[in-house]
Amino acid sequence: MSRAEQPSRRTVLAVAVAAAVAGAAPPAAAAQTSATGAAKASATGAPRTSAPRATGTGRAQDRPIDYHAWTTHREWRSGAAQGTRAVAGHRPGLVIAAPVGRSDYTDPHTGTTATWEYATWTSPVHRPAVPATEVIASWNAHTPEGTWLQVELRGTYSDGTDTPWYVMGRWAAGDQDIKRTSVDGQSDGRSTVWTDTFAIDDASTGLRLASYRLRLTLYRTPGTHLTPTVWRLGAMGSDIPDRFTVPASTPGLAQELAVPRYSQEIHKGQYPQFDNGGEAWCSPTSSQMIIEYWGGRLTPEQLSWVDPAYADPQVCHAARFTYDYQYEGCGNWPFNAAYAATYPDLQAVVTRLASLSDLETLVAAGIPAITSQSFLSSELTGAGYGTSGHLMTVIGFTADGDVIANDPASPDDAAVRRVYLRREFENIWLRTKRHNASGGVSSGTGGVCYLYFPAQPSHRQRKALAAVGVH
Repeated sequence: MSRAEQPSRRTVLAVAVAAAVAGAAPPAAAAQTSATGAAKASATGAPRTSAPRATGTGRAQDRPIDYHAWTTHREWRSGAAQGTRAVAGHRPGLVIAAPVGRSDYTDPHTGTTATWEYATWTSPVHRPAVPATEVIASWNAHTPEGTWLQVELRGTYSDGTDTPWYVMGRWAAGDQDIKRTSVDGQSDGRSTVWTDTFAIDDASTGLRLASYRLRLTLYRTPGTHLTPTVWRLGAMGSDIPDRFTVPASTPGLAQELAVPRYSQEIHKGQYPQFDNGGEAWCSPTSSQMIIEYWGGRLTPEQLSWVDPAYADPQVCHAARFTYDYQYEGCGNWPFNAAYAATYPDLQAVVTRLASLSDLETLVAAGIPAITSQSFLSSELTGAGYGTSGHLMTVIGFTADGDVIANDPASPDDAAVRRVYLRREFENIWLRTKRHNASGGVSSGTGGVCYLYFPAQPSHRQRKALAAVGVH
């Protein structure tokens, strides 16, 4: 496959960025809107389109990032419940108690209309420490066959006006009831949802999201006692300054974690209905590496649908069950986290980190991370390719402070372990702007990462997560 930089769904931003440089009805009943028209991901699996960042003022804070979640029995009881109830125990959560209504949902990807019972839970208002230009929700849940869920966000702008209720995802662990999907075309002219990311349209105006609520709608087959169970619902809000470069951090750790190594490239051409096969599977391949690091395993029965001639069938499984049918790719960030949390005793979040020092804190506690970045081949020594969006797993640091990564864009499993220069890696991961292969300006992720960790973290793990803002 070609490693040349190809258009991503972020391509829609290029013009805007370059110019800058020079309470609703039952949610399932909402109409599906048209696609944004942005081009698809690169061959290495770009995550998504992001919002035009223009020349946002930014905030001179050490950590302009706020992750907040609802996870405890007390927190689940603090929301506004309509037909849901909080359950206590080893892993507190939220379930359907008594449905409050029925709603028809026409799946835009199958054309099938079905009737579902539903119940809702709306979080208390959260006012992030950092008024946000972007918000990404993520969740951990169990959805047995015959159930699914929807996550929405509604915020209040810094001028006191409100956003509409935005759909952040319609999700099921399986694909037999609905096709999990993001919802394109959501905007009020001041903010937009780009696949899985809420973003202020023009940060240079000073407009920010000052607070938000999340709403869960849980669905089940009418007349049954089935229910989704949601263990974690959270969101990361941030106001990352626009930047082509970031300050260098000082190396502070030499340690490597024993994370399994899987190549996406050996799956090229397999199951092309899931984003053209393995050449675009960087996100699920990275997810599967860390899931198995924590002991997550699939049974022969779960893998029975995969062609037995294929090596590493669990990677095919991860691609199928992270696939976003609207985005037409496996790089939906929250869908990857939700997939990881379907494994017993795992939880997962999507957040941003502020520096490689944050990653060192996590690795020191035994927690690897999946990072999202884009770069020219000349910007990451030893990669041998350029990409408009790629996920890889950071598993440690050398004695010189360089990054040890399991890079799925490798020819085979044995070649997956790479060492990348610290300064180069830190910059391509944390920047929000970059020069692309055409000489124009494209966006960067600003430090987006997935964190997967035990449902019951050790004291040391809990302390490390808290140090990077995850509770």
